Amino acid sequence: MAAPRTADGVEESGNSDTGPALSGTLGSIQEAKRPQFGTRFLTDPRQVFQHNAWDNVEWTDEQEEAAKKKVLEHSHPLPPEKQEEYDSQANEYWNGFYTIHENRFFKDRHWLFTEFPELAPQCSLNHESPPDVAAAVDSQQDGPDQKQCTDFAASPQGNGDFPGACAAYRILEVGCGVGNTVFPILKTNNDPGLFVYCCDFSSTAVDLVKTNPEYDSERCFAFVHDLSDVEATYPIPDGALDVIVLIFVLSALHPNKMQASISRLARLLKPGGVMLLRDYGRYDMAQLRFKKGRCLSENFYVRGDGTRVYFFTQDELHELFTNAGLEKVQNLVDRRLQVNRGKQLTMYRVWIQCKYRKAS
Repeated sequence: MAAPRTADGVEESGNSDTGPALSGTLGSIQEAKRPQFGTRFLTDPRQVFQHNAWDNVEWTDEQEEAAKKKVLEHSHPLPPEKQEEYDSQANEYWNGFYTIHENRFFKDRHWLFTEFPELAPQCSLNHESPPDVAAAVDSQQDGPDQKQCTDFAASPQGNGDFPGACAAYRILEVGCGVGNTVFPILKTNNDPGLFVYCCDFSSTAVDLVKTNPEYDSERCFAFVHDLSDVEATYPIPDGALDVIVLIFVLSALHPNKMQASISRLARLLKPGGVMLLRDYGRYDMAQLRFKKGRCLSENFYVRGDGTRVYFFTQDELHELFTNAGLEKVQNLVDRRLQVNRGKQLTMYRVWIQCKYRKAS
């Protein structure tokens, strides 16, 4: 599968062919049983350029030390006034990013259904709405029929209603970009009880989602939302969602705003609902490519286009989720060696994948 590109200008292999490379005490039986999308392992370094990618690539101690040294060399932070500029104008930078690129190099993330089966059809309709949500639905006189549900899904929120109120299974993607996650979900998951929400900081990105021919307002509701603004309201009541998806989005927030943002999202989950995350891991190739003058704070950088990115450890993410009252289902490091056979280059990618559940 062709890999989409990110604001780094490098490929984001959503195609997680790797098996789990676990570290610390966060490994679990569930992680060890994680299904593998691919099983291509490099056993002979001389064969590295035979394929475009290799799975489950372990780093040597020397390689990790070299990565740490490179990060340290470029870790001098920019002046506070410059950091404030990037923070206050974040919306403009992301709108500019999507205005320039639109949907030219974004590819749908079909790998999601391997890594996150919670998004697949068979997982829908497994949960009942909590009493407060059910009450909002039952308050409609004589109970809603399917036509009322679909008509209502496309209507603005009002009179205590909300888009998708009649749905039995609700998914929210935060940081939807141009729809590389939401459209595969809508195309793959045809359950009539499914409703998908998607939001992005960039109004340009949301406009691109809404004007996509595959956008179906009867099954989906796209809206502009600033994840870091915990006072901003969502068009969904607390306790209404079965799944929240965060794919390479939390890393775009200022580190000081991450905890409050995750805690606010956790309130939207039903008991038993899950939050799914995939994001940049420490010493990913994208981090090692940053030069001097791009560091905002420790492991937090600004790209040439003004967008920002943070590189996580497993422990950092575990703390964010557990402090939000969620329980760990999965927290693993996904390492991959990508190869440019034409230029004879090797690129080491590091991602972290997490699943955390709200207690029933």
